[in-house]
Amino acid sequence: MSSNPQNLSGNEIRQQFLNFFAQRGHQILPSASLVPEDPTVLLTIAGMLPFKPIFLGQRTPDFNRATTSQKCIRTNDIENVGRTKRHHTFFEMLGNFSFGDYFKEQAIAWGWEISTQVFGFSPNNLVVSVFEEDDEAYAIWRDQIGVTPARIKRMGADDNFWVSGPTGPCGPCSEIYYDFHPERGDDTIDLEDDSRFIEFYNLVFMQYNRDAEGNLTPLQNKNIDTGMGLERMAQILQKVPNNYETDLIFPIIQTAAKIAGIDYHSSDEKTKVSLKVIGDHVRAVVHMIADEIRASNVGRGYVLRRLIRRVVRHGRLIGISGEFTIQVAETAIALSESAYPNVRQREAAIKAELQREEANFLRTLDRGEKLLEEIIQQVKQQGKTSISGESAFTLYDTHGFPFELTQEIAEENNLTVDAEGFRKQMEIQQQGGRDAHETIDLTLQGSLDKLAEHIHATEFLGYTQPTVTAKVEALLVGGVAQEAAEAGTEIQLVLDQTPFYAESGGQIGDRGYISGDGVVIRVDDVKKESDFFIHFGRIERGTIRVGDAVTAQIDRACRRRLQANHTATHLLQAALKKIVDEGISQAGSLVSFDRLRFDFNCPRALTAEEVQQVEEQVNTWIAEAHSAKIEILPLAEAKARGAVAMFGEKYGDEVRVIDFTGVSMELCGGTHVSNTAEIGVFKIISEAGVASGVRRIEAVSGPAILDYLNVRDKVVKDLSDRFKVKPEELPERITTLQNELRTSQKQLDVLKGQLAIAKSDSLLQTAQSVGDYQIIVAQLDDVDPESLKTAAERLLQKIGNGAVVLGSVPEAGKVSIVAAFSAEVNKKGLQAGKFVGAIAKICGGGGGGRPNLAQAGGRDASKLPEALTQALSDLKAGLS
Repeated sequence: MSSNPQNLSGNEIRQQFLNFFAQRGHQILPSASLVPEDPTVLLTIAGMLPFKPIFLGQRTPDFNRATTSQKCIRTNDIENVGRTKRHHTFFEMLGNFSFGDYFKEQAIAWGWEISTQVFGFSPNNLVVSVFEEDDEAYAIWRDQIGVTPARIKRMGADDNFWVSGPTGPCGPCSEIYYDFHPERGDDTIDLEDDSRFIEFYNLVFMQYNRDAEGNLTPLQNKNIDTGMGLERMAQILQKVPNNYETDLIFPIIQTAAKIAGIDYHSSDEKTKVSLKVIGDHVRAVVHMIADEIRASNVGRGYVLRRLIRRVVRHGRLIGISGEFTIQVAETAIALSESAYPNVRQREAAIKAELQREEANFLRTLDRGEKLLEEIIQQVKQQGKTSISGESAFTLYDTHGFPFELTQEIAEENNLTVDAEGFRKQMEIQQQGGRDAHETIDLTLQGSLDKLAEHIHATEFLGYTQPTVTAKVEALLVGGVAQEAAEAGTEIQLVLDQTPFYAESGGQIGDRGYISGDGVVIRVDDVKKESDFFIHFGRIERGTIRVGDAVTAQIDRACRRRLQANHTATHLLQAALKKIVDEGISQAGSLVSFDRLRFDFNCPRALTAEEVQQVEEQVNTWIAEAHSAKIEILPLAEAKARGAVAMFGEKYGDEVRVIDFTGVSMELCGGTHVSNTAEIGVFKIISEAGVASGVRRIEAVSGPAILDYLNVRDKVVKDLSDRFKVKPEELPERITTLQNELRTSQKQLDVLKGQLAIAKSDSLLQTAQSVGDYQIIVAQLDDVDPESLKTAAERLLQKIGNGAVVLGSVPEAGKVSIVAAFSAEVNKKGLQAGKFVGAIAKICGGGGGGRPNLAQAGGRDASKLPEALTQALSDLKAGLS
């Protein structure tokens, strides 16, 4: 027990909580990763999540009692971070858990004991709540603990009935609140008043199971799940006005304030909010990267990228112009390393990820903020209060400017953003991708749903049997169930058993034939829906009927290609981990007949030497002839042996493990060679980036190598014939031709410029006087953008004090506009960049540049005369 309970550090609070329950038979367990084992959850959001399989009865625990300090991430209330006293994205949840052991009476007694005797809270400062129908908990608090009835509040299901979802384990809960102002009396207790009360400990009594109809039945084992917010406890015990000013977060805030050259306590409220956001988010990103999350545009990677960008954005708001995230991260690492040593171990990775993301976003921010500023000004000038969804989408899609950031900046300017319009624009863009990847239409899915009650699930036998005798369970034509179909018809078949592998895990479906009494069906693809394998094919001859007995046979040559390429992806991942970075993980793959594609998380491009080393390593393993060992194991055992699983992939209780001993061990349902020697040879075709933090390798292996070489050989022979040189002389010949082409292009550019100047000289006589200024606005036909710029600069030199705006249509459907302004024109408030950008919008384009010289483009050439007329009018108005 602490001798000074009212002055505990965050670390001391955490340790005293764990010690208290360890002394009462609880197993202290380390915090689980922020990347949960449950593939249905993006991030670890609660202390109970690691124990979800136990609460659901899916796993038998090794102990009946446990206690943890679990790091959590939640972003559902991200807009409130920094604005309220207690909202966070990253927080720690202290918890004690009972798996069918003690229940309400003991949980409540210990909850009161740790609050009053360990943390030293006076009973006068505590108020408790119970579920309105939970008379048992109410009686325990009143009769056994001795809490005054006036300080026990019955609450409805929204506040005091905990559920894990629409169905599953659930139960009433009881919460303990700290009362900052007990002197106000018991007659005015309103637990919604967060200026007086703060809930710091929640005791959940998991005693029911809820079914689909909402009925509650008692669980066989009653469980306890509790959560005490570490940050909230620190606020209370350290006597600070909010969670951010505790020793868990405030040192990070002070570091950011020092970099910005400001003082937190003397800052205005807006600045304090930005500092709090930085303090909170930096904790989150440090722990996320420490748990091997990398920034990307999808899933948890997007959450990380969004948080980093919000840190950078709020840094800009408080006056930090350069890179600073690494400095504040150093403070966060120092604060966390005693409880979470992995943050120090991953320090280099944390800093590298932050530096890269911050540098990239600063460039995006510069471009996006300028464009958004123009949009905001236009909206205000038009008397509107909302930025259109189209404008927000253009910022996002074309310039990479986050939609959430557009919303934040709009709010700072008392504007809103049309989120629904943005969503519609996003759907329009994505529709093509969805159409291209649609595998089973709604009609087919609906037919399958109806048939599911009457047909058997497909049994897959293709790991060991290339040919199977089967029965036709269902026949569909155009997605509609039929009893029979004839030759020439495109059909979908469901069999009771099949040798055909259905597209899964990146591997495409098998090809082959289904034949029967007088009927032959060519199978071009196989996909899986629920428990059914759908064979897509065409009837070559005969008639097929539901109930027919058939023989299903895969194309063995195609299967061998798939086996070689799929096994090669396993070897490739192992080689990347060995040679490039052990932390590399799969981000996607494609295994087809002619090639393989492997996407992986990596923050940088591979060097040419690394690519060569990876290729050589894979070929070495192939030559060493490693045999495959394939086992079905419990998921926990497979992971304990070191089998690699893919994040986001959902696995059952038992998994298929593909083990090439000493080389690669992965969880995989695909088809593979029995020995690496069967692959033959492996060749990397390309290595490139496909998204921020995601790289892609394309390669070929096995029989596909010959196809690859034949194509290349044909190309080389063709080029040799054309250039009349030997194959080995091609590089030198091509270099010579490139040099000649560059020389010719330079000469052509000079001639174009001279022609444009010659054309422009004739425009001097069209110059108009506006006071002391000369202006020229004209169209020069068939002049490229660079030459147009040269002509504008020359004309400005000749007229001296004035402005030149030239337009051209250098090629069909494109518009080029240049503006050149003298210094005197700039002093009148006219800037070439803004001016030409506004004019170009008439032609469906945009652009900008320096105050004295700028270029813009457009897509509607028919609008160029109108744009130039507007330019002349605006110049006259601006210079009058």
